[in-house]
Amino acid sequence: ARQAPPASTEVPLGFATRVVALARERSPAAAWAVWESLAIRPMAFAFADRLNNVETSAIRELFKLQAELVKLQDWVVAKQLKVVVLFEGRDAAGKGGVIKRITQRLNPRVCRVAALPAPNDRERSQWYFQRYTAHLPAAGEMVLFDRSWYNRAGVEKVMGFCSEAEYEEFFRSVPEFEKMLVRSGIQIIKYWFSISDDEQHARFLARIHDPLKQWKLSPMDLESRRRWEDYTRAKEAMLARTNIPEARWWIVRADDKKRARLNCIHHLLQQMPYKEIPRPEVVLPNRERSKGYRRNPIPPELIVPEIY
Repeated sequence: ARQAPPASTEVPLGFATRVVALARERSPAAAWAVWESLAIRPMAFAFADRLNNVETSAIRELFKLQAELVKLQDWVVAKQLKVVVLFEGRDAAGKGGVIKRITQRLNPRVCRVAALPAPNDRERSQWYFQRYTAHLPAAGEMVLFDRSWYNRAGVEKVMGFCSEAEYEEFFRSVPEFEKMLVRSGIQIIKYWFSISDDEQHARFLARIHDPLKQWKLSPMDLESRRRWEDYTRAKEAMLARTNIPEARWWIVRADDKKRARLNCIHHLLQQMPYKEIPRPEVVLPNRERSKGYRRNPIPPELIVPEIY
């Protein structure tokens, strides 16, 4: 077994240094995975402080965009809009990360996530779109689909989970299905997160060697890596056959996760002509105080131990 990469006293503290130091604490294997798969070399440490500045700038921009998302949320509620946003892409493309940043500061009763598991036997016997329609928004709601009905054009096609007849029927049906949703007043925004072969390879290696990320890996994910070219052909067919004016596709370049998140959120905000909804001034009322009020002590056995 190889030893962990050597620590260098000449390396300035920064983002890259912290990543390798954290990996060394977990295991030598994890440290080497970071060192090799993410191409962190001694020469890269010269840019550590610059990476810190970029990271701070990205966080600052994210806060600004999230403030705008709150305004968008208020607009959706005030105008009783119905919005559906689909997030599609290869495994490890970063869909979950951008969804997390979008919903982070929003009301979950207004903006919710639909991430459906594999269909059960009953659902497989239903009309294909049936299990998705139950998650469509009511007035004043936004629904973010972390994968969607486009599973049939991607994973189901590549892995052989649907017949050729079902695959072709999907392409006949989905444009009409989406047009019907749009006519009913639902706005549909579709994103495809595009990553390169090398970037997916690096992200899978990071997941394999990071105990905090191993839960993200499944046998299906590993098989999708082997069938990269099949997924490329399926993606190209899907984009070509389902890019309709009523619900067009938007491609997010996602090799750089932070930039992809910012670009996607910024673009999402441009899709609706929202305005800030004035809020009434909030005044905190004085607490009523009663004579003889006494707060009873909490029984010690009910208190959570204060370890930290």
